[in-house]
Amino acid sequence: MRQPLSTPSQLRESALCTLQIEQAAIGGLQAKLDENFDHACQLMLACQGRVVVTGMGKSGHIAGKIAATLASTGTPAFFVHPGEASHGDLGMITRADVVLALSNSGETAEVTALLPLLKRLGTPLVSMTGRPGSTLAQHSDAHLDSGVEREACPLDLAPTSSTTAALALGDALAVALLEARGFTAEDFALSHPGGSLGKRLLLRVSDLMHDGSRLPQVALGSPLRDALLEITRQGLGFTCVVDSEGRLAGVYTDGDLRRTLDQHHDLRDVQVDDVMTRPGKRIGPDILAAEAVRIMEDNRITALAVVDEQQRPIGALHMHDLLASGVI
Repeated sequence: MRQPLSTPSQLRESALCTLQIEQAAIGGLQAKLDENFDHACQLMLACQGRVVVTGMGKSGHIAGKIAATLASTGTPAFFVHPGEASHGDLGMITRADVVLALSNSGETAEVTALLPLLKRLGTPLVSMTGRPGSTLAQHSDAHLDSGVEREACPLDLAPTSSTTAALALGDALAVALLEARGFTAEDFALSHPGGSLGKRLLLRVSDLMHDGSRLPQVALGSPLRDALLEITRQGLGFTCVVDSEGRLAGVYTDGDLRRTLDQHHDLRDVQVDDVMTRPGKRIGPDILAAEAVRIMEDNRITALAVVDEQQRPIGALHMHDLLASGVI
């Protein structure tokens, strides 16, 4: 009978042993990649429908994660429980699909029960098992060997290193397909619009800028007093300064005000033209908000004028807007 671990050092030693076994399991997959992996990728790239991923028990949990990873990286996929498939959910699978079935033993009854039905449909089958000679492997169009020497579980019973290896092999499959499709970061963001990555990659300056009556601006020749009132009224820490044709001539910022106070003791006769920053940092409305962050950080500023093709101000963007949107 095994003695329970009793000291912190024993617990850490156990954890290190588990990580070493699982690391070896993943490393062992490299030698197992062969033409079957190539064929599996080709089947999925040619798929006109969806990749249907299935598995029972712990393999089912891994299958669900693989399906989610495939779906978010350009390969439409979903998970089907093999037990439910035999009771009606098989109707979710069509001839246009590809099935990816996981079973460490390759003999899981709920999974092998699907074989005759898949063959009748003519649906291509890719399997991932730890036994190339198993029933599931032998009846597959392509077999991915995820076998490991032993489980990290000291009883060699609980799926541990075998599920880690299957998960890693699923990631390798998803990434290979991603690269084969030319999947981009923007493509990824389209399926993750609620996450911070999606916001960084999809939000544009026009989505966040202050426009219309919220755009701070004064005309060239205006008294500095008017510029200060506009900055205070809009609360963005700067104002655009426009010429007679409405084009951006420069900006006047909180930083400019500090410099003005150092140089002028009496502000009553100062015009904004004399103390503004020319030509002023600016950005187009269709530029990604992430690019606006870079410009602000590189120039150590907190706001940008947004201009159209004729260099007329159409909006103002502040660092606070980027923070509030999750871009930063």
